[in-house]
Amino acid sequence: MKRENKGVGLDIGTTKIVAMLGRKNEYGKLKIIGAGKSESLGVHRGVVNNITQTIQSIQAAVQEAETASGETISEVVVGIAGQHIRSLQHSDYITRPNPEEVIQESDVEELINQVYKLVMLPGEEIIHVLPQEFKVDGQSEIKEPIGMYGARLEANFHVVVGQMSSIRNIARCVKSAGLEFGGITLEPLASSSAVLSKEEKEAGVALIDIGGGTTDLAIFKDGIIRHTSVIPFGGNIITEDIKEGCSIIEKQAELLKTKFGSAWPGENKDNEIVAIPGLRGRDPKEITLKNLSKIIHARVKEIIESVYAEIKNYGHEEQKKKLIAGIVLTGGGSQLKHLKQLVEYITGMDTRIGFPNEHLAGDEHAESTASPMFSTAVGLVMKAVEQMSAFEEIEDETDDGEESSTGDASEHHEVKKRRSIFDRFTEGIREFLDNAE
Repeated sequence: MKRENKGVGLDIGTTKIVAMLGRKNEYGKLKIIGAGKSESLGVHRGVVNNITQTIQSIQAAVQEAETASGETISEVVVGIAGQHIRSLQHSDYITRPNPEEVIQESDVEELINQVYKLVMLPGEEIIHVLPQEFKVDGQSEIKEPIGMYGARLEANFHVVVGQMSSIRNIARCVKSAGLEFGGITLEPLASSSAVLSKEEKEAGVALIDIGGGTTDLAIFKDGIIRHTSVIPFGGNIITEDIKEGCSIIEKQAELLKTKFGSAWPGENKDNEIVAIPGLRGRDPKEITLKNLSKIIHARVKEIIESVYAEIKNYGHEEQKKKLIAGIVLTGGGSQLKHLKQLVEYITGMDTRIGFPNEHLAGDEHAESTASPMFSTAVGLVMKAVEQMSAFEEIEDETDDGEESSTGDASEHHEVKKRRSIFDRFTEGIREFLDNAE
């Protein structure tokens, strides 16, 4: 049975919830069929704090995407971020019972499964286990061990850990909104697949995704993810500061930030003034743009310095770990004027703004979705489509396996193995939700 190669990504952010539907066209590009956006109520710093409001916001976004695309949405791949996410490095090994045989996928899978059994802090669970490089019988720097001979298979892993209760809350909201929970992906990983090129990942790059409530960081080197981190503040605290500093309401502060805000105070002249209507018959307020950019600058500087401390923590000053491609900024917060210049000034690294249009097919939706604020959503759709194609392969394999009786057992094992790669965590959550009902 051939399933249509399409997928839905659901980005549950602090400021907005985006549902996006896409399919691969004949050139392997992603064609966005429809997208819906709603204000995110009930999410704070990437963590759900009001279930009912979050369900309503998800439904509103999904409905809009269904109307735009004319299709029904049933299964979604959800992005996860939040201050509870942390990552760690871990190395592990297995001793193979039969070194006379070459290393198979099943050996690598056994090693990855072993890492999943690591004991975490109470309430924490492993979300992703990402192999970095392998060692076979002490021989290091092996990227692909399959097909080699060896008795001892060893690997370094990047392990992403999150608070189970927060993840279950998100899954609960998705399910209660009438959707099937198709999978979960760390948001910086989703954004990186949407905005980074293969060359950048090889050379070494830091992706900074500035959202409303959190700033996500993902560092790649030699084509492998090396470090991930979620910093618990983003664009909303800038708005908060403007609101306090200028004594205005939040809506006005947000508009000021997006329309007139700049991260570089030197750009504004002293006599540039913007007038804001007063509340209910009060006189309008006059705010100088210089003061505004000073407020913004102070906060942005703090965010960038926190991220830069994480980059240093990874060890980018070492020769081997150097990030040659520098920094890529994405997310809604990256659209702030002169941010690129400020990041370059603070870090001394080359910086560009990342747009998710590299993988998009040019169509009527491409214009609206090629903005940095949709990077995560586009990345999630790519993940969902990838997942669908993998399932299709699996279905095809099982069909072939039924037709031919030879090699049936090995075929089945292969299928089971491939499913378990992206299903292990999701299955656990699904089971939990079913039991909770």
